[in-house]
Amino acid sequence: MSDRSLRIVPANEAAWDDLQAILTGTAGHCQCQRQRLGDRDWWHLPVAERSAILESEVHCGDPRATETIGIVAYDADEPVAWCAVDRRSVYGRLRGSPVPWKERDEDKDDDTVWAIACFVVRRGFRGRGYMYPLVAAAVDHARDRGARAVEGYPLVTGGKEVIWDEMSVGALGPFLAAGFTEVSHPTKRRVVMRIDFT
Repeated sequence: MSDRSLRIVPANEAAWDDLQAILTGTAGHCQCQRQRLGDRDWWHLPVAERSAILESEVHCGDPRATETIGIVAYDADEPVAWCAVDRRSVYGRLRGSPVPWKERDEDKDDDTVWAIACFVVRRGFRGRGYMYPLVAAAVDHARDRGARAVEGYPLVTGGKEVIWDEMSVGALGPFLAAGFTEVSHPTKRRVVMRIDFT
């Protein structure tokens, strides 16, 4: 993959149909709401309602929108990847999980800390290294919107092949390449990574 062929835009500058072309399979079922709503609220919500919530949050097709909750990547004109990045405090599942907070005493309501919560690379386009520019673009996206820091919670694969759904949190390499440093290693397979701007 050439970085020159990849164009990454805030989701409000992408078309809704393009985002839905990326969100297929498990991601289509989730509609990027499980991390935001938390398991309890997400579980019984019909997919159509999850989709409606996502559409109201991304503001696709409205480049003048002042808020959006992620970024969309295009390879040439083909929509290929999505990355959810927003204030850490809005992710209900993240707030309720022990993983990011183990041995940390930090304000969960601090809106100046953002989180990269989820990645989806469209089927047929995986294995091309898109996560590297996505993480870098997510950092820029958050910083441009006033974030003091950005966190990620990638999976450590140890060189083993894993199913794509497990990789929705991202792999460690792209975070290291973007300048993140390890904050904690709460489980054998998960690492809390962070980059501070101030």
